[in-house]
Amino acid sequence: MRSLPSSLLAAFLLLATLPAAAQAPDAAALYARECAACHGADRFGGAGPALLPESLSRLGREQAEKVIAEGRPATQMPAFGDRLTPTQISALAAYLYTPPAEIPRWGKAEIEASRVVRVTTAELPDRPRYEADPLNLFVLVESGDHHVSIIDGDRFRRLARFESRYALHGGPKFSPDGRFVHFLSRDGWVTRYDLWSLRIVAEVRAGINSRNLAISGDGRVLAVANYLPTSLVLLDAETLAPLEVIPVRDRWKKTPSRVSAVYLAPPRESFIVALKDLPEIWEIPYGDPPPATFPGFVHSYEKGMVEALPGRERFPIRRIELDRPLDDFFFDPSYRHLIGASRSTGEAVVVQLEVGRPIKKLPLAGMPHLGSGISWLREGRRVMATPNLKKAAISVIDMENWRPIREIPTLGPGFFIRSHENSPYAWADVFFGPNRDAVHIIDKRSLEIVRTLRPMPGKVSGHVEFDRYGRYALLSIWDREGAVIVYDARTLEEVTRIPASKPSGKYNVWNKITFSEGTSH
Repeated sequence: MRSLPSSLLAAFLLLATLPAAAQAPDAAALYARECAACHGADRFGGAGPALLPESLSRLGREQAEKVIAEGRPATQMPAFGDRLTPTQISALAAYLYTPPAEIPRWGKAEIEASRVVRVTTAELPDRPRYEADPLNLFVLVESGDHHVSIIDGDRFRRLARFESRYALHGGPKFSPDGRFVHFLSRDGWVTRYDLWSLRIVAEVRAGINSRNLAISGDGRVLAVANYLPTSLVLLDAETLAPLEVIPVRDRWKKTPSRVSAVYLAPPRESFIVALKDLPEIWEIPYGDPPPATFPGFVHSYEKGMVEALPGRERFPIRRIELDRPLDDFFFDPSYRHLIGASRSTGEAVVVQLEVGRPIKKLPLAGMPHLGSGISWLREGRRVMATPNLKKAAISVIDMENWRPIREIPTLGPGFFIRSHENSPYAWADVFFGPNRDAVHIIDKRSLEIVRTLRPMPGKVSGHVEFDRYGRYALLSIWDREGAVIVYDARTLEEVTRIPASKPSGKYNVWNKITFSEGTSH
């Protein structure tokens, strides 16, 4: 056997004598030792959230390293900076942003095994356990410390505050009577909460990385949109038991797609599904109507674009073909049309759902945030307005001829616009850029900005929501030491402040269940 050259042997011996911190860290071993107990050996989550690239997309590598080193206040995430070196922390963060070697399986059996019922129907009260109006409550999501507060919309005081799952994503969805609210976390946990008893009723994990959820018009079915695995999950809304797990593939069952979002179309008694990676829209009826009588299904049957799940007649899938994927939608009040946009192109198109095809293209190049759009009647014609994520303007569109009629210049790109049918004003934030502390008040008749508020200079303002009567507008200050600021919607004067930890969104029960024209659905 030949001996090693003396220089190489010396280098090898030197490396062997170096302390472990000076060698390349074994990130997988670090994870198994420090993280797996809370976040799962497979990184799919446990007591802590999933730690996968899809789950961490909004956090960023540098911020992830900071969280590992310093922990996360008001959570169970400890600081590791006192026992891991900067090199080990960097290696661990890089490992978390590496996709797993195997695509996780999360089917019906796994979903059912995760389901926990905390309160049975027999244990629930027959009336609210407080004096407040249950239909004028606000559900306040506080993302700074992962809590939810229930706010009395008349007296603006907390009725309850409880710890939520990590990173609630998308708006919560209410049962048609307004009694129950359903939350979805980024790592797929669905929570059903009773707004009368102020208690969590049940939970289930419907996916590994999820986008949003919708509830059927009859309140019986929940639909969950998943990025990972690529599936649409249908749950029994009362028990959260899985009804169906639909793998999302093209019509030839070859190409998978992430599900960007799922929406309720109440007049159509269906869910509308946005696909991230396929040039299609899906429509799925949630009841048991014969597909031949379902609006639009006859035309789709003739094209061979409707399919039933194997062995089941319920939840047939209607495929509407497009030129490119659309992942952000806005619907007209009749739900006969949707406006869809792709975040990658910024172009918007109008799709007529009954005939199942695009009928108009809209030149909205500022990357419109259609899911945050609103509509109202102006001079006898319905118009809709949407902020733009990459342009300092609000786009206003005539919904009768589908033509842009105005661009309202703003102090920067925005994320949300909100109003109420009883208010003459629309409130639009300036979420991005140096003026992100500003909020514009827009006259819905003149389409002019009549006032600009700066509620807390230097801190991000956003996401206005009205009470059920349109008398008050509640605005969020997106800061860990933030607040919900209550304004008189007529005089635009501040009424009170409710301290909150990065209040990312607040949702009024009445406005959501009645599909108020001033809020998202």
